[in-house]
Amino acid sequence: MTDYIISLLPAMLSGLQVTLEIFFLTLIFSIPLGILVAVGRLSKIKPLVAVIKFYIWVMRGTPLLLQLVFIYFGLGLPTVGIKLDRFTAAMIAFILNYAAYFAEIFRGGIESIDKGQYDAAKVLGFSQVQTFTRIILPQMVKIVLPSVGNEVITLVKDTALVYIVGLGELLREGRIASNRDSSLIPLVVVAAFYLALTAILTKIFQKIEKRFAYYQ
Repeated sequence: MTDYIISLLPAMLSGLQVTLEIFFLTLIFSIPLGILVAVGRLSKIKPLVAVIKFYIWVMRGTPLLLQLVFIYFGLGLPTVGIKLDRFTAAMIAFILNYAAYFAEIFRGGIESIDKGQYDAAKVLGFSQVQTFTRIILPQMVKIVLPSVGNEVITLVKDTALVYIVGLGELLREGRIASNRDSSLIPLVVVAAFYLALTAILTKIFQKIEKRFAYYQ
């Protein structure tokens, strides 16, 4: 059995690489975008707020799998020779979807901060940007960390959905090996990879929460 598991590793590691690429790129782009969307959602510009509300409603109200299909097959224009790359389509779908979820988490965190913090910053002569980056943002991070941690762990598992556009991520490689060999062992190996990833992420977020504990 050990030899069989070892023989599975090259394909599994190849799938893991795709999974990690989607995971990290989604975080790198969706978290900053989520912050911008959250700030826009709290602005006093009504047309902007309306557009953002609609965007969040669509992203949170439809399955990520459906969004992947729509972006890959719908945004491309194959009749005129334009077609989105599989990886690009997957990244667009993941970033837009997770940015919407992060935006609502960040909005809740910002709104939970006492309004007196803004008044105190104004008295100290801070600009709006300085107030947000130096006072509001660190406190918001502390508040939203548990919710963000849950979303990040969910993202690890959601990466499996890219099979719909033909990307060879971790679970897809496991299913291929399982069907080929009529064995559940490849899926057990896949599960071990996912459990290891979530364990690492859980530990990382625990350390980050301790880092921000001084805001309590």
